[in-house]
Amino acid sequence: MSNAPAGTTFPEQATDLVARVDRDRWGKVRPSLYETARVISAAPWLPGEARRVGYLLDEQASDGSWGDGPEPYRLLPTLSAVEAALAVLRRGAVSGDVRARLTGAAARGLTALRALPPHGPWPDTAAAELLVPSLISEVNGHLAVATEEIPGLDGGAVADRLAIPGGYHEGAPAYVAARYEAAGALPVKFHHTFEGMAGHIPRNLIPEIDGLLGSSPAATAAWAASRTPAAVQQAVAHLEPVAHRYDGLFPEAAPIRVFERLWVAAALAGAGLPAATLPTIRGWVDEIYDPEGVRGAPGLMTDADDTAMAVLVASLVGRPYGPGPLDAFHNGSHFDCYIGEDTGSVTANAHALQALVSCSRRLPPEDGIDDPRADKLCDWLIGQQRTEGHWPDKWHASPYYSTERCVSALAQYGGHHASAAVARAAAWTADTQRDDGSWGVWGGTTEETAYAVKILLAAAPPTPAPHQVHALRRAEAYLDAAAVAGTEHPALWHDKTLYAPDAMIEAEILGAREMLRIRHL
Repeated sequence: MSNAPAGTTFPEQATDLVARVDRDRWGKVRPSLYETARVISAAPWLPGEARRVGYLLDEQASDGSWGDGPEPYRLLPTLSAVEAALAVLRRGAVSGDVRARLTGAAARGLTALRALPPHGPWPDTAAAELLVPSLISEVNGHLAVATEEIPGLDGGAVADRLAIPGGYHEGAPAYVAARYEAAGALPVKFHHTFEGMAGHIPRNLIPEIDGLLGSSPAATAAWAASRTPAAVQQAVAHLEPVAHRYDGLFPEAAPIRVFERLWVAAALAGAGLPAATLPTIRGWVDEIYDPEGVRGAPGLMTDADDTAMAVLVASLVGRPYGPGPLDAFHNGSHFDCYIGEDTGSVTANAHALQALVSCSRRLPPEDGIDDPRADKLCDWLIGQQRTEGHWPDKWHASPYYSTERCVSALAQYGGHHASAAVARAAAWTADTQRDDGSWGVWGGTTEETAYAVKILLAAAPPTPAPHQVHALRRAEAYLDAAAVAGTEHPALWHDKTLYAPDAMIEAEILGAREMLRIRHL
C-alpha cells in the first residue's frame, strides 16, 4: 500500500507513484520462492547461497509446503523447494545445523506433496506442463540415492517415488525438446521456462544470451549448467545484479520495467492522469513503443498484451503512435498473445479492444481502426463470458481482474450489443461482495476490490440501482480503512507461480479510490 500521509490528494499520490516507478529500473515485485530455489539447485557457483538457503528454510509453511495461494498453486513451488533442498544435501557443503534443518524440511515437503489432491485441478501457470514433470523427475532422481547420499532423511520420505499428478505427463519435457530438435530451433517462447527442458535440449539448440535468458534467473542458471564452464562467468555477470537488487534472492522475471510502467499508467489514467505525470509517461511511451511489437521484459517474445497496452497508453497521453503493431497478432477473430500460443487471453484482447477504440477516437480516420476487426473482437469477448457473469483468464488467479478488463472494454465499445454481457458481469460482481465490503477469490483484498469497483462504475446506468450504490459505499469504506492500515498485497498474478506486482496493484487501488471520490462530485 502507499505510504502517503493522510490527506494527500490523488494527483500527489499518483505523481509520487509515477516518480518511484521511473526511478526503479527493475520493478517492484517480491522474490520468488520457485525461482530462488531453482538458482540454489542449478547455480552452486553463484555467491550468496547461504542467504538463499536460509530464505528457503524460512519460507516453509507449517504443513510442509511452500508458495502462495491454495493447495493446487503450491505444487510447483513445493517441488522446486524440495528438489533444491535435496540437491544441497547431496552436495554436502553445508554445516551440521543447516543440514539437519534442510533434511527435516525436505521430509516435510515430500509429505506435503504426497498429500496434494492427485488430480488437481491445477492452475494454468506458465509452462507447468513442462516444469512439474521435470521437477518430479529430478526429485525422484535424488530419492533413488537418498539412503546412501543423504544420511538422516526419514526412511518413509524416500520409500516411494513421487507420482506424476493427473493432467501432467512424465515424458512432456523430452517430447517437446525432441520436436524442436527436429525443427532445428528452440522457439523464444520456451526461453523463460528453459529450466523445464534443459536436460533434454541438445547443445546446438541452446540459445546464446545477452542478459538473463527469457528474463528468468532460473532459466539462466539452467542455461549455464547446460553449457561449458566458461558460460558460468557469463551467467554470474547477469545474475549478480539481480541478486543485489533482491537481497540475494530472485524474482520470476527481471526487469519488469516495461510491463510495470504500462499497467501503472493505464490504471491511473482511468481516474485522470495528473498533468505532472504526463512528461514522464510520454517518455516511457517513446522508449517502449515499437512498430514491430512490444515485449514485457528483455528476452521475452513480443506479445499482444504489452503491445496493446503500449498503443493504449500512447493514445491516452497524446503520443502520435497508431495500432499497427497489433496487426501481427490478429488471427481473424481475436488476438493471440504471441505466435504459438496454446490458450487465448481475454485480458489481452480486452486491452487490444481498448487500444483500438482509443486510437479510433484520437487519430485521423485514415490512421484509425478497422471497425469490422473491433466488432469481431467484441463478439469474441462476449462469447468467452461464463454463464455466472464473469470471465476467467490465464494471467491472473482472480476473475475480478479479467472481468474488469472485459467490462471496461465492452462498456466503451460494445454499445447495446454488449449491454447484456456487461449487466451480467455487474450483477455477478454485486452478488459476490463480502460482508466487510471487499471482494476476493480466496478472501477479500484491496486489489480485487478495486477491480470490482471499476466493474460496477463502468457498468452503472445513469441512475444506478440502490443495491449498486450501497455496494460502492461499502467498498469505499473498506478501501479507505485499508489505506490507513496498510497491508501487503497477496500474490494473485500468474507467471510460473503466483506473484504480486506491487506498484501496478497500488495504481489500480489509487485509481479506484479516486473514481469513487469523483462520483460524489
